[in-house]
Amino acid sequence: MHLDAGQQIGKDPWFITGIGILLLLGFLAVAGPFLVPHDPYDISFSPLRPPSADHWLGTNDGGMDILSELVFSLQNTVIFGVTAGMAGLVLGVVTGLFSAWAGGWTDQVLMRLADIVLAIPSVMVLILVAAFFQPSPVVLALALAGLAWPTTARGVRAQALTLKNSLHIKAAQRMGGSGRYIIARHLMPELFPLYLINFAAKTRMAVFMEASLAFLGLFDPGEKSLGLMISYALQYYYLDIWSNWLMPPIMLLSLLIMGATFVTISLEKNFDPRLRKTV
Repeated sequence: MHLDAGQQIGKDPWFITGIGILLLLGFLAVAGPFLVPHDPYDISFSPLRPPSADHWLGTNDGGMDILSELVFSLQNTVIFGVTAGMAGLVLGVVTGLFSAWAGGWTDQVLMRLADIVLAIPSVMVLILVAAFFQPSPVVLALALAGLAWPTTARGVRAQALTLKNSLHIKAAQRMGGSGRYIIARHLMPELFPLYLINFAAKTRMAVFMEASLAFLGLFDPGEKSLGLMISYALQYYYLDIWSNWLMPPIMLLSLLIMGATFVTISLEKNFDPRLRKTV
């Protein structure tokens, strides 16, 4: 079933478009810092200069090269999104599998904990944490992951409960397979498509959250961020900076979220049995 879905996904225009956008932006985030002509923290240039041969996107109000700042901001935003997405996925998968396999009171306690965390407004918590403690982006990404794992845990638990009662799992138990062995060799691999869906969705959410917090001024101003670039550029909206300072970070952020959204839609459509078309 997964093989057929995997073959279909390679022909899905949603997936092709989304993964193409993400690969392009990923390459820019990884290789871009080595290719940009200037240090993004260099303030020795004249401020608010228009695009030129030396500064393709001009300079900002602090005299920094906008192109260099844009590339480093993209890299930081991608790192934040991937960190939060991966950490949230790991927490959700471990909790969901353990809850499904253990059952009983353990399952009840973990799922009630997931319900409590789901009820907490994550946006407000992150705003308060960022405002009062001013943590590093990595710590803030882990805090976001700590609030985002329940949806993954509940989905993994539901699928694992179905697989737990399947014939091959019952056979493995009767042949003496331990719980750790069955989880590692059977349950975890068979739920792999679910991991992809949740990782893409959580990374998209984290990217948007990082940009929002940075736009609100709740990130360290010394850290480069697409949201922070947009916030600073809007202060000079009355100048002719739309095409070279304001629009580039908006476009990169939009493309990043769109790419993750397209991939998520395609993965859900092809791997989620409730959404996959039947022939």
